[in-house]
Amino acid sequence: MRVKLLNISRDSCASLQNELNVSRDSCVVLQCDLNTKQEELTNTLEELASCRFALSSAEGAINAFTHSTFWRMTKPLRAVCDFVKSFLSPKTSGAPTTSKYAEWIALYDTIDDEKRRAIGEAIKKMEVNSQPPLISVVMPVYNPPVHILREAIDSVIKQLYPHWELCVADDVSPNPEIRDMLSRYAAKDKRIKICLRNENGHISEASNSALGLATGDFVALLDHDDVLPENALYEVARAIMENPNASLFYSDEDKLDFDGRRCEPYFKSDWNPDLFLSHNLFTHLGVYKRELLAQIGGFRTGFEGAQDYDLVLRCLDVAGDDAVRHIPKILYHWRKTQESTATGPDKKPYAIRAAVQAISEFLERRKINATVTEFMPGRGLIRVQYALPDVCPKVSIIILTKDKVELLVKCVASIQDRTTYSNYEIIIVDNGSVEEVTFEYLRTISKKPNVKILRDDRPFNYSMLNNTAVEVCGGEIVCLLNNDIEVITPDWLSEMVSHAIRPGIGAVGARLWYPNNTLQHGGVILGIGGIAIHVHHAIIRDNPGYFGRAWLIQNLSAVTGACLMIKKSIYQEAGGLDEKNLPVAYNDIDFCIRVRDAGYRNLWTPFAELYHYESATRGYETTPEKQERFRKETEYVKKIYGDTLTRDPAYNPNLSLSSDPFTLAFPPRPCN
Repeated sequence: MRVKLLNISRDSCASLQNELNVSRDSCVVLQCDLNTKQEELTNTLEELASCRFALSSAEGAINAFTHSTFWRMTKPLRAVCDFVKSFLSPKTSGAPTTSKYAEWIALYDTIDDEKRRAIGEAIKKMEVNSQPPLISVVMPVYNPPVHILREAIDSVIKQLYPHWELCVADDVSPNPEIRDMLSRYAAKDKRIKICLRNENGHISEASNSALGLATGDFVALLDHDDVLPENALYEVARAIMENPNASLFYSDEDKLDFDGRRCEPYFKSDWNPDLFLSHNLFTHLGVYKRELLAQIGGFRTGFEGAQDYDLVLRCLDVAGDDAVRHIPKILYHWRKTQESTATGPDKKPYAIRAAVQAISEFLERRKINATVTEFMPGRGLIRVQYALPDVCPKVSIIILTKDKVELLVKCVASIQDRTTYSNYEIIIVDNGSVEEVTFEYLRTISKKPNVKILRDDRPFNYSMLNNTAVEVCGGEIVCLLNNDIEVITPDWLSEMVSHAIRPGIGAVGARLWYPNNTLQHGGVILGIGGIAIHVHHAIIRDNPGYFGRAWLIQNLSAVTGACLMIKKSIYQEAGGLDEKNLPVAYNDIDFCIRVRDAGYRNLWTPFAELYHYESATRGYETTPEKQERFRKETEYVKKIYGDTLTRDPAYNPNLSLSSDPFTLAFPPRPCN
């Protein structure tokens, strides 16, 4: 009986001890939350007082100015200026060409007589030194307005490069004038070949009929209502001759609005396999080696609306990613019509269904287990979700911390409470904490079976601390995570792991938001502002960014170390973070570049979302010592990488490095 009572007492004590531990955890969390709220309230009151003072000062200045003699005397002039401005403002239907793009075109993308002479001389050198490639322009036709079809054909005839043939297949257009016009063109120029089909077969069959006429080395696709600039085929021929091992070429493009004015330029990245699986990056102007098209059997029926998407995917099956080259010039004008997807992807909903099917089959052919869906319906954007293996790899989440325990509590709690991926450990590296509340929390959290605490009191060196933690972690995958991060999407870890384990993928980054739901990290582009910058910074959630890139999985040269996942083996292969030269700043940029240069594709996914309370622990570079260290790290990165920083393959030389990302460059940088 005494033994039983003793056991009951022991059980009761253990139960009470567990309850006490839970209560202590709760008290720590509540105290942290209280500290945070008090700090936020103090900051808010200070900001409010500052705003009130600024508003009062501004109101006084405005009041003084609007009551001045100058303001009263210039009233008639302001009225005239407002009238003239309203009168001269362009009125257009559809999306107008911006004045900036019109200015850019006038300065850098207008072919004048001097440029025509230079291109002519270059073509003569091509003809002397080697055999220039014959380019077959393939055009399926079905009942476009006659004047628009004429513009399309004339744009080929006016090409400065003479070694072309135009292969046209009419798919039984109801308007008899179209066949008459095609016959007249063919009679005037022997380079124009026509096929008049006997029955309507839709765009894939019509394209195959036109392709059957082709005898060129390469095939360029042109829709019956679009236009090629006069230098297009010259630039294609030049790229072909400079890249003899390439089989697939694509260029930048813009659109023609309803008044025929150029607008909406799309300056694309270099070949970006994961972005291509998110939307048709290749599209216009697409150029293919004819032998390759013959090998895959041309266009497939059943993929109408995305027949060229499917065509590229099947070409990749044979030629691979290394066979693709990007020509960073506007070589195609895509006309916006009421029925065209140039106006909006929702114009042809069957096209996105065909694209989803084409990508699904592409992945099946490669034996990749993934689900392909359209997301954000009506926008033509695609998501590929890669399946996790039956036994998921262990992830070691490494978190550096120093006091500010309220941030760490929020970070760890959000991981434990919201993360659906189960096979992970958390390694907290405490570097220099001095507050008792921090130690109390670390003692409490260390009792969790998947949490480890490392104490490292060496001077702060972000690279060294992470490298040390990676050496002792037990996961196949490592995830560097700031302590000022809070999980939003429960499947964030599953999403990142699904990419990190893919063959050929290096560092994986996530979409990080500020607490006010503006974007903190949408990936990194090199060269902007000197070394690198986070793109789409501060945009709101509803903003898709530059041609959807704020919403699309894509390959980038770098991602932020605030949330970076990578296989431990690749981390070690790349040599880890640079402890000697980059102890604090730019170590993630340098690391990602080294991973990329080792042959891996770094990747950013918008489907792993977290809040980032940026620089909340260590602060910004505000002291003279920090600023001097930052200067040295900046100079080191520039010395090591030099001009390569200005040639980020995920960006475009026609886009600015000196102002906001994805704005026009004045002037563009050299392409090579």
